[in-house]
Amino acid sequence: MRVPYAQLLGKVPFKAVAIVLGGGAAAAAAFAAVSWTANASLPAIANEPVVRPARVVEIAYQRRSQSLILAGTIVPRIETNLGFRVAGKIVRRAVDVGTTVKPGDLIAQLDPADYRLAVDNARAAVASAEADHARAKADHERYLNLRGTAVFTAQTMEQRQSLAATAQARVAQAKSQLASAENNLAYTELRADAGGVVTAVQAEVGQVMAQGQGVVRVARTDALEVLVGVPAPPLKAGREARAANFELWSDPGRRYAVRLRELSPSADPMTRTYPARFSVIEQPPFIGLGMTATLAFERPDALFVAEVPLSAIFQRGTQPAVWVVDKESGTVALRSVSIARWRDETAAIASGVKDGELIATAGVHKLEAGQKVKPVPAQMQASR
Repeated sequence: MRVPYAQLLGKVPFKAVAIVLGGGAAAAAAFAAVSWTANASLPAIANEPVVRPARVVEIAYQRRSQSLILAGTIVPRIETNLGFRVAGKIVRRAVDVGTTVKPGDLIAQLDPADYRLAVDNARAAVASAEADHARAKADHERYLNLRGTAVFTAQTMEQRQSLAATAQARVAQAKSQLASAENNLAYTELRADAGGVVTAVQAEVGQVMAQGQGVVRVARTDALEVLVGVPAPPLKAGREARAANFELWSDPGRRYAVRLRELSPSADPMTRTYPARFSVIEQPPFIGLGMTATLAFERPDALFVAEVPLSAIFQRGTQPAVWVVDKESGTVALRSVSIARWRDETAAIASGVKDGELIATAGVHKLEAGQKVKPVPAQMQASR
């Protein structure tokens, strides 16, 4: 049987009802107080500045060496077109392209028949001149024995003396012509005057050659060079090249010393670079003409620069900048800098920051002016 709600309330003591209602009110008041206290503390926490760790590096200006790396080719210092000193028809060629020759080796030969005839004629002329000189000398000596007789005259003696002197001069002339003819005969054989390798053949057997016309081209291998093209901007660095060395592409990891010998004053019309020749001082065990090499040389910079990681550079418009960390307050400020040169992983700062200042090197795009950071030196970064 259900009891009406009014009757049930009438049966409950009034004191118990009062206790229940009072406890509920107290609980509600306590919950409201706790909620108000928590909400009041939230603004205070949000207003506290967040201090984040930041990787930093200390600026240290030093005189750095500037290196320039260029691709070049191994070339001979002397490459000569060899030709006959006399004209004639080639009857023999003893070398081909790639042949290694030594001083005195036969390269080619002309038909010597005409030059042998010239030598024979010169020898006959010498014999005739010597006979004339002998007769004129004997006549002169016999006439001198007639001195003091009636047939002796001074005029005749002078004529005999002149004839003897003329005959002697003709002997000298004939001998000179004989020597010239013998030289021409010897010139029918073209021989190497220095060791090297034949790089080109310009004539064949049976070809009639003019005097001085090129037959072969020989490159001397005793003096090799590295030929490179220096761009216009680092041209001054090329003139002041120091500690230059090169590395063969066929032998990586080994470098050999070179010295600047020649730098062209005008640019090549095709490449617009300035040809430079570096003489090889230390020659590798195996090196061939036409090999590709990497040449590098350094020179000291005129300005002191500070090398910093590329991650430290913040681009503000067209001007590079860095975040400078104040050592006392820990706040950061953006400052424009001047970059002397860029490399693969570093940049060289020429001005804009002072020696000993700290700059941020990571997360520079997330920093804001006046933000506080906790500097983390490079040594601590490495230990982590």
